[in-house]
Amino acid sequence: MAQGMPGGTGAGSLLSILRDGRARTRAELVQLTGLSRSAVSQRIDALLHQRLILPAEDTTPSGGRPATAFSFNREARVVLAADLGVTHARIAASDLGGAVLAERAADLPIDRGPEPTLSWVLDTFRELLAECGHPASDVCGVGVGLPGPVDHESGTAVNPPIMPGWDGFPVPGWLGERLGVPVLVDNDVNIMALGEHWAVHPEVEHLIFVKAGTGIGCGIIAGRRLHRGARGAAGDIGHIRIPTIDQVQCRCGYIGCLEAVAGGAALVARLRDAGLDVADGRDVVRLTKEGNPLAIRLVRQGGREVGSALASIVNFFNPTMIVIGGDLVEAGDHLLAGVREMVYGRSLPLATQSLSIRASELGDRAGVTGAAVMVIERILDPKTVDRSVST
Repeated sequence: MAQGMPGGTGAGSLLSILRDGRARTRAELVQLTGLSRSAVSQRIDALLHQRLILPAEDTTPSGGRPATAFSFNREARVVLAADLGVTHARIAASDLGGAVLAERAADLPIDRGPEPTLSWVLDTFRELLAECGHPASDVCGVGVGLPGPVDHESGTAVNPPIMPGWDGFPVPGWLGERLGVPVLVDNDVNIMALGEHWAVHPEVEHLIFVKAGTGIGCGIIAGRRLHRGARGAAGDIGHIRIPTIDQVQCRCGYIGCLEAVAGGAALVARLRDAGLDVADGRDVVRLTKEGNPLAIRLVRQGGREVGSALASIVNFFNPTMIVIGGDLVEAGDHLLAGVREMVYGRSLPLATQSLSIRASELGDRAGVTGAAVMVIERILDPKTVDRSVST
């Protein structure tokens, strides 16, 4: 195996090289991989047949006749992505480079149950394909994010406390049978972490993404890779016990969970108790932006509670960056200020020496971006590409 080619020298590895720009011509691929020119040509022909690469418009001078350059064809396939939250959803179609071709956002309560929800998702997928002019045969995979614990290997929700009817429901099988493509499922905060890292902070080795919405969750990027844990439960900080709020019962059934005091649902309940007209986290954000003193105080204190939990994680994991996303981050600096206050005040100086805490740049598009990236990374994995070109 040639140096610098840890993934092998098959067609999939050559595609990876062409995607990241390390080589563009047959001669450069021969030099980089150590393969013979005929072997490189065979792999190039297979990738051309699959439309995964195209001859580039320009050519590369080679001392004689210009050498043909090749480039990754990001338009070869379409990826469908769905980010399903507790109360609303965002659906998108993207190319293999992650660029959005068409998208929809809608209020969609997850407690409608799996079949009504997924039927709407399926219909919306078909609308998006028609809008961007692609037939269903161009779709190579589907990525779905769910607002609860997910066993990533099976793609099923596991005892989700706010998703009646979803426990064990075969989301990959239900959608896969109707679309005829692989379906990957993860929890919503994991795909948000993946999307934010891939699109905005790919250079960061260790990143924590916190979703502060109806509930609270955390996605972990370790060594530039999403860390799911043994069964996909890594990062569930919303159910960390906060000793000072033992009297508050969480919707999961336990007492004293972080989510029970700092999540959007908890803030909505407290504002309602004070006589204010609020329906969801977006109303909390609205009141905060309008300068409502109680809303500001609750959001700031919620940030402190989140920051208190994160301080221990910072000491343990030592990330370079914490990104805060979800509806509540739209309330301005109040949530972030509370998080920063506790993290910088309670973490070890060495752990916070180079730590950055910031709001998500992708906002409510982080989830669909990550769902698409989850599929793209699987479809364009060298081993997957090798199997596809050999069939």
